Amino acid sequence: MKEKLLERLLRYASFDTQSDPESETFPSTAKQLLLLNHLLEEMVQLGLQEVEIDEHGYVMGTIPASEGCDGPVVGFISHVDTSPEMNGANIRPQVIENYDGGDIELRGAGLTMSPKDFPELLAVKGHTIVTTDGTSLLGADDKAGVAEIMTAAEFLMTHPEIKHGKIRIGFTPDEEIGRGVDFFNVERFGAQVAYTLDGSAAGELEYENFNAASAKIAIRGRGIHPGYAKDKMVNAVQVACELNAMLPAWERPEHTDHYDGFFHPIVMKGDVDSATMEYIIRDHLRERFEQKKSVMEAAVAFINARYGEGTVTLVLKDQYYNMREMVEPHPDIIEKAKRAMEMAGVIPTVKPIRGGTDGARLSYMGLPCPNLFTGGANFHGRYEYCSLDTMVLATQTILNLAQLWSEGK
Repeated sequence: MKEKLLERLLRYASFDTQSDPESETFPSTAKQLLLLNHLLEEMVQLGLQEVEIDEHGYVMGTIPASEGCDGPVVGFISHVDTSPEMNGANIRPQVIENYDGGDIELRGAGLTMSPKDFPELLAVKGHTIVTTDGTSLLGADDKAGVAEIMTAAEFLMTHPEIKHGKIRIGFTPDEEIGRGVDFFNVERFGAQVAYTLDGSAAGELEYENFNAASAKIAIRGRGIHPGYAKDKMVNAVQVACELNAMLPAWERPEHTDHYDGFFHPIVMKGDVDSATMEYIIRDHLRERFEQKKSVMEAAVAFINARYGEGTVTLVLKDQYYNMREMVEPHPDIIEKAKRAMEMAGVIPTVKPIRGGTDGARLSYMGLPCPNLFTGGANFHGRYEYCSLDTMVLATQTILNLAQLWSEGK
């Protein structure tokens, strides 16, 4: 199984599937369809039924139920796109067998990944790990999840002695830019419960995530020759800096963890005459989430009062909400996930997601969908890596869940 997982991870990682938040198409980049169609063909070759890709690029397929098993239909879902925050093309992975717990040279960039900076590396000492060469991300987010679902599907199709109900698998584009399930047809998918494979360390089980909003800000300055600017110039760059300084400095990603929320500036562009800024706003608690949005609105109102109405315009948009409210009424989903991990020799660790998944929005679309570990870490950057040993455990967890959800389990 380990060899199949490695082969699939490397093969899927070779596809450049970076999504684009500036695009108005869906999927946001046509290159995502290359991997989605590749998965479609692979599912057909494995003998899955009801295999299809729709007009939006969603790929779905069915592992038919074992004879006599008519329990609820269970879904497993992963996304194929990679983050726009880091190069996702020409990926040159490094495979390190029996990792010794020391520094890892990222040879393509002349960098070193050290447990001193990333202490979680010590948890995969002795594992086979896959890293980047420092020139790109790896794409384990979420091609590790894709590989685990496909490997589990192949195993179930070739081992009919394992009894299970009907299983639906699905692959989505554009999760990294918050659009992953914009057109996902929950009714057509036909599952009563589902799990995303989009987590990190072994044992992670997540059914709480951030409430999320985006803030897009446009600043209109007034460019004047600096030698004659007194009481005339409005420097859009300075206004942007002033607005950012009004937000609480202790509520930035680099100062937060666990249930803390944050304001995170992701784009700032401009000159004296005009500037634009983009933020993401996050908090697990809805009340604090609404407060953060109010803080942003108050900062914009203050700037407009100081420099004149229309100096700053703000477009504030909710993106997704904490899935806990939708998952907690279905405790079996969590209990079976815990049991499936324990059967695989993994200690479940229930923790909040400091981010979001397709499952968060799917849960509000009527498909309760917590998130499971994949073995990847340091997502969205050149220090991304993945443990093959943990991928084996994730695949076994899928197989265990398939059996636990079958009739009588």
